[in-house]
Amino acid sequence: MDRNTVKWILSLLYILAGFEVFGQSGGKNIPEALTNWKGFEKHEFEFENRNAWYVKPNQALPGNPWVWRAHFPTWHTEMDSILLTRGFHIVYVNTNDMFGHPKAMQVWDDFYDYLVREKQFAPKVALEGVSRGGLYVYGWAKRNPDKVSCIYAEAPVCDPKSWPGGKGKGPGSEKDWASWLEQYGLTEKEAESFNDTPLNDLSGLAAFKVPILHVIGLEDKLVPPAENSDLLVQNYLKLGGPVSVYPMTRGEQTLEGHHFSIEHPEFFANFIYENSVPVQKPLPSSAYIEVNQGLGNAYEKFKTAKRGTVAFLGGSITHNPGWRNKTAQYLQEHFRETEFTFITAGIPSLGSTPHAFRFEKDVLSKGIPDLLFVEAAVNDRTNGFTEKAQIRALEGILRQMYFKNPKAGTVIMAFADPDKNADYDDGKEPVEVAVHQKIASYYGASYINLAKEVYDKMKAGEFSWKYDFKDLHPSPFGQEIYFQTIKELLRLTPEQAYKDIELPTAIDKFSYEKAGYRPVAEAKKLAGFKVDPNWKPKDNVSTREGFVNVSMLVSESAGSSFEFDFKGQGVGIAIISGPDAGKVSYSIDGKKAQTLDLFTQWSTQLHLPWYLMLNDGLLSGKHTLKLSIVSDKNEKSIGNACRVVYFLVNE
Repeated sequence: MDRNTVKWILSLLYILAGFEVFGQSGGKNIPEALTNWKGFEKHEFEFENRNAWYVKPNQALPGNPWVWRAHFPTWHTEMDSILLTRGFHIVYVNTNDMFGHPKAMQVWDDFYDYLVREKQFAPKVALEGVSRGGLYVYGWAKRNPDKVSCIYAEAPVCDPKSWPGGKGKGPGSEKDWASWLEQYGLTEKEAESFNDTPLNDLSGLAAFKVPILHVIGLEDKLVPPAENSDLLVQNYLKLGGPVSVYPMTRGEQTLEGHHFSIEHPEFFANFIYENSVPVQKPLPSSAYIEVNQGLGNAYEKFKTAKRGTVAFLGGSITHNPGWRNKTAQYLQEHFRETEFTFITAGIPSLGSTPHAFRFEKDVLSKGIPDLLFVEAAVNDRTNGFTEKAQIRALEGILRQMYFKNPKAGTVIMAFADPDKNADYDDGKEPVEVAVHQKIASYYGASYINLAKEVYDKMKAGEFSWKYDFKDLHPSPFGQEIYFQTIKELLRLTPEQAYKDIELPTAIDKFSYEKAGYRPVAEAKKLAGFKVDPNWKPKDNVSTREGFVNVSMLVSESAGSSFEFDFKGQGVGIAIISGPDAGKVSYSIDGKKAQTLDLFTQWSTQLHLPWYLMLNDGLLSGKHTLKLSIVSDKNEKSIGNACRVVYFLVNE
């Protein structure tokens, strides 16, 4: 049995093992009524209290390619007839008059899952959008670019302010505009800045190189191309998306040029066929997900209390826009009646040890999460944290979380980077990935191995690192890969909430479960050091937000020293390591002094936040740290500076 087959089996097992997809339960048998459509079997049924159907070809192509019609499914069916004779299914679910609202997109998500999981339709679908159907096909495609083979759009509405709003040259529709405003809960003024339209956020779709083809009427006054199709095409092309436009100029044109005859429908059927066949079956994301105890407690809170706190803890991949924003948007759209507080705690360059010590300040002090996302695998590798340190840090984060909220749902994610790809090439599991999985499994947290998913999909030829994923800070394509797998986890929800988490005995008795910052003002016996209440660099070297214009314990002279008394079993310093970072000597409780180089490989280009544990295996109790700057320095450093932002103490 090959690897791909194994992954498909694992994907199926997740569905059968007591989990259900949001909205439509896996394995549910929905009664169907058979009718005839142009000599083909039409299967009609009710889906989530909505009329739905699919038309079945007499002989389906391998992999069951399909076309999904949005709104007006009986308009211009010539292409559908051609594709049915070639082995395609044609499908439709009635979300009419919802104008592509997120509520409709949730129905579409469920309908897609039902057809792919239960009817074994192809993982990628060709979308057809006529007129206002453009709001649906682009709304769903932007949210699911990995599930779309191509888009055919006919006189598409691409900006609701044009139609039904009538804010441009077109007449609009007063009745439909009033309905649109009501559904989206917007005033006329608020609608002016509304941007969740087909015209925007096309980068993921373009990165997946999803081909789009628009057919338009040049004299369309109802949905003017200049306010709709032309703008989308221009935006998509700028992002590198493949796009074609075919103006319809022959035949009768009615309804102010909005209705026109389709010239050569076989040409457009060929467009869909060529971009859908042969059917490609990407490796399923579910094979890289371990649901464990799942997120049922968080969902229960969102649904019953109508409020929820979601925190994102990580480095630059969490700090930068991308998967985080899309995850927050998805939660808001799914739990529409829930008032969310989102805590963004991503700080570039920081890994699990910094996360553990800043968790109280950067997360818990802003709200107690019901759902926590954590990532540290990339920076833990880059920053050279040992396996033991990673275990102590990640375990400490989870124990801090569950001390505060035993019902919290947690998602631990291992992201990709070239070093992990090299490990997999060598047949090794990256240490950071193994630690993330170990901690998640031990504490019942959900886990996603995105590093392995990216590697496997590259090896399967689905994409490349160089041209698609591009960097450990993912391109829009890579951000979509991350988000779509996270979304898959979010849609695999347990049937019921779990009871409170009962903390097991710690894996490591020195885990950072009582970690936190101590202010530099607690230092004593200052000799050459002083507290700068608002430090900022004198050079033009970059800084990190939160680590500039803050209080620091600073000296730039060899021989300077201080002492720090603390109570606990671990101590460290969070410093700023810039071009002039020096070396220090330190001792704890009068023990043998050790020397530490504060300069890093990045110090010439950045005043880098750098977290250094000096001893994290002490006996609990009172201790004294003594630290001084030595005259020796790194050969690449231009000075002897030591700048302490926080003391790190694990009680």
